[in-house]
Amino acid sequence: MSPHATAAVVGVAESDLGEVAPGLTPLDLAGQAAARALADAGIRKSEVDGLFTASSYLPMAAMDTAEYLGIRPRHLDGTNIGGSSFVSHLLHAATAIERGQCTTALIVYGSTQRSDGGRLVSPSRPDPYEAPYGPRYPITMYALAAARHMYQYGTTREQLADVAVAAREWAQLNPAAFERKPLTREDVLTSRMISDPLTVRDCCLVTDGGGALVVTSAERARDLPGTPAYLLGAGEAVWHRNISRMPDLTVTAATDSGRRAFAAAGLTPADIDVVELYDAFTINPVLFLEDLGFCAKGEGGAFVADGGIAPGGRLPVNTNGGGLSYGHPGMYGIFTVIEAVRQLRGDCGERQVSGARTALAHGNGGVLSSQVTAILGTEAAV
Repeated sequence: MSPHATAAVVGVAESDLGEVAPGLTPLDLAGQAAARALADAGIRKSEVDGLFTASSYLPMAAMDTAEYLGIRPRHLDGTNIGGSSFVSHLLHAATAIERGQCTTALIVYGSTQRSDGGRLVSPSRPDPYEAPYGPRYPITMYALAAARHMYQYGTTREQLADVAVAAREWAQLNPAAFERKPLTREDVLTSRMISDPLTVRDCCLVTDGGGALVVTSAERARDLPGTPAYLLGAGEAVWHRNISRMPDLTVTAATDSGRRAFAAAGLTPADIDVVELYDAFTINPVLFLEDLGFCAKGEGGAFVADGGIAPGGRLPVNTNGGGLSYGHPGMYGIFTVIEAVRQLRGDCGERQVSGARTALAHGNGGVLSSQVTAILGTEAAV
């Protein structure tokens, strides 16, 4: 067994997605996803002894979720660092399993953001240094990063639009995606401006949804009925909370999280077959592809242009359609891992990346704040 693979994801699932039936709560969706992921793994709920979760709705999410699910875990983790929380939980779960703190970890999330009126549910408080300027949280912050990248490196609106177009092309291959209608570069550029330079089509969807992962030891995973995806390496990093304290609007802490993940896995960006990024806005993949080492700083715009990350492009990115077209229920990170695992299993139908042995899942939280990178692989990559 490779020293880079002590844990594996053995079950993944989503809840009902998009716009769910009235009356369902975030915990209901978390419960749906958990039941489906456990069934996918072939593991009984009674075997779960580690619970990892985060929520914008529940300040004590770990306790509320354990109570709702009817489990009594001996290891709890309610770390909330925004949308990257669940990629972080994957690393934390692997560490807990390796140290004997639990044997079977459930990572779970649920949100009814769309049913709740489509507004971002966030525990964030206005920053006293930013509030006087009236920013719209969080899009104003991402618009600042986009504008700076365009000014500093010549990135164009057309290149940002191509990120949205690529996501839609992947979504058209995914029956579960919320938005599958054709989308052109011109559609993105001429849609309603939200925060200059970002239009509404540069922004993620607002959907309901939940997701779950089941994680256990790599040794045990081999005895389970499904195909495991092994965690080869992961890294976390945080440089700031509020955008006004971000050291450089064009460089994120993904430079650190990615470097740590690749070092742990003993791999380089050239070894990765499929990439799942947190694309809350079209600027995100541009920044993360640069910071994770898939292209040089300032070259992200050219990298994504003209179908570079679309089906048939130079690198498969956000193969489920991403937050821009698949779904985005407030905190998206868990879905990057779900899709990475499915790609490694070969379960993705029309959107399957042929021969995928390695996948990178990357989470982003806050306003380009927390960055977490996980690298997973098949048995052949271990």
